[in-house]
Parts: sequence; structure tokens; C-alpha cells
Amino acid sequence: MSKFDPIRPFYEAEANQAIRNIIDDPMLEAMMNFAFPDTNPSEWKALMLHTHSLRDFQINFIYPALMKVLEKSSDGLSTGGFEALEPNTAYLFISNHRDIILDTSLLNACIYEKGLVMTTSAIGDNLIKKPFLHTLSRLNRNFVIKRGLSGRALFESSLLVSQYIQKSLLKENRSVWTAQREGRTKDGNDITQKGVLKMLTLAEEGDNPFGYFEKIKVVPVSISYEYDPTDILKMPELLAKSRDEKYIKQENEDFVNLLRGLLGTKKRIHIQVNGVLDEEIKEIAASEATQSEKLSLLASHIDKKVWKGYKLWPSNYIAHDLLYASEKYAGFYTSEEKDAFEKRLIGKIDTSNQALLKSFLSMYAYPVENHLKAEELADKLEIRE
Repeated sequence: MSKFDPIRPFYEAEANQAIRNIIDDPMLEAMMNFAFPDTNPSEWKALMLHTHSLRDFQINFIYPALMKVLEKSSDGLSTGGFEALEPNTAYLFISNHRDIILDTSLLNACIYEKGLVMTTSAIGDNLIKKPFLHTLSRLNRNFVIKRGLSGRALFESSLLVSQYIQKSLLKENRSVWTAQREGRTKDGNDITQKGVLKMLTLAEEGDNPFGYFEKIKVVPVSISYEYDPTDILKMPELLAKSRDEKYIKQENEDFVNLLRGLLGTKKRIHIQVNGVLDEEIKEIAASEATQSEKLSLLASHIDKKVWKGYKLWPSNYIAHDLLYASEKYAGFYTSEEKDAFEKRLIGKIDTSNQALLKSFLSMYAYPVENHLKAEELADKLEIRE
């Protein structure tokens, strides 16, 4: 028994049996029939039954399914910055987070295509309550983050995750993906939570926890969807937050979000790798700042990179102009693009509800404001350094 058993992906030796356990599951059949519409199910089942590694499962089944998702529900995926990464090197990818499954899946597809080390990726246990999804996530090399804990249980769970990430990066040469905050960003304002960075250092022994970041390679990632396929599904939680009310999730809400994220309209998607924070981390580590201040500085550097690397689409500029009743960014979109966005807006929400309208537009407008703030933040960090 390993202490990581409650959270880890399957070992390679466990992959084939795990596949056999779900081979006849209706959800797997639906997924594979979507990915391979012209293939007799007996063919993909035969290939799957002869699969004995997580990598082969990801490449032969998850990757084609993802390509079909892109074909059916997007206008294509573009990338930037991957040339700065090296083969056979483990990276800690810290990313903004918009979609439950697609963010990490698309990143791994790009990593695979470019011959880099694919990630083990964090996933909340609230998303994999169904036995099939739990098995599928472990085959897709996900590790589990337990939600809803507090006190000692939260600390022990966080320590275990930190130890697992440290082992993956430093002992197994396995890249890791984690979001910059707990859960998805639902209001469009991508901000790194210092608590996430603190969790990463828990496994570091000694009196200099920040030194952990000097041992690894931190890579901020920006992922941008022209249309967020789950935008309307995020509205109830945002409205509750605006009223200072506690939001209670509906039964199967996460599963509905997962499906909508996969199949909903996205238009264009861009993933930007924003370099390795080697120099920034060295400068922070050498400073006289406290451990807490160092984490805050690192969070600011990640924010700056994520904001600057975020691909701004016409939808972002249109939403910003609509939100502030201006034409400041009219040069960044066409009248046809504005008409299409407004048609989508009217079709999704009651535009007479000002709180709902503001929340929806803000979700798309925030990245524009953050892109501007990135330059201000860069100046402040330069002064601090």
C-alpha cells in the first residue's frame, strides 16, 4: 500500500484491468462512438482490451475523442510559447481555469503533439463521484483534490497532495498541471490564490519552504475561449455571490457542466505558454521578503504572465464596450461579430435583469481589464525587485 493510493492515478500495471472494468459501460461506449463514428465498436474495444499503459490509453482514445470535440464544437485551437519548453523535462504548469475537463486535456494534447512530458493533473473529487468518471480520470492520469474539508483534515489532505506533486516533478520527471486557484474562475477574473502556492510548499522540509520553487520549473499558462461553453451555467453562482448568499449546487450540476464544456460552442481557443519563471523565482528567493511576501510576489508574477498571455477575442472587447456603454474597442471587432455576440447574449439570458446582464458581460470583459493591469503590475514588480 502507498500513502498516495487515495489520490493517485492508476499505475501502468493497473491500466488494463481498469479498462476491462469499464469496457461495457454505456458512458464509455457513447464517448468512443462519438470519437470513432465510422468504426465498429468491436474494433475499438479489441484495441482497448490490448492497451496496457496510461500513455497508450491517452494517445489512442482520449486524444482522438478530444480532436472530435474540437472538430464538432470549436473553430480551432491555436498555441504559442511551447518552443520555450524542452523534451524530457518536468514542468509545473499553473494555469487559469475555465473548463472542468478541456483546460488540462487541451494542454496535454498540445504537449503530446510537441513531444513533451505529459502531465498528471489535479481534479476535484466532486467531479468524479460517478464510478465510471473516477476510473476514467485515473486512466487519464488525474490525481484527486478532496473538496469540502477543514481544519486538520484539510491540512493533511493538502500535505499529501503537495508530497504527490513533489514526487511527480522531482523523482518521476512527470509534469504536473494545477489551476492557479481552487476551482474554476467563474467571473473571468483570473487571480492566483496564494493558498495554492502555499499548499505546493508543504512537502518542502526545513525552514525555507519557498526554496521548493527553486528546485522545479514553474510555467504559467493562459487558456482563452472565444465563447465560454458554460457561461450561462455559471450565472446562478455569480448572482448568489453578488448578493452575499451561499450557493448550493444542484444535483448533477458538475456533470452537466462537464458535458456542456465538451459539447458547447467555443468558437476559437488559444493556449499560451508564458515561459519558465526561473529568473523571477531566483530574484524572489534572494530577497529579504518573508515567506508570505515571497508567495505573494510569485502569485503576482503568475498573474502578470497569465493576464498578458491571455488571447483577447472579439467577444472580450464587445463585452467590455457593452458593459461600459462605450465604443473604446470598436476597432477590435466587426459589426457582424457584435451582432452575433448580442444574439448569443439575448438567447442565453434575460437582458432586462441588470444584475444578470452585468455578470454575464463582466465574465468576458475582465480579461481586457486584466490585460491592461498586466503592464501596471509589471512596473510594480520591477520596482520591488
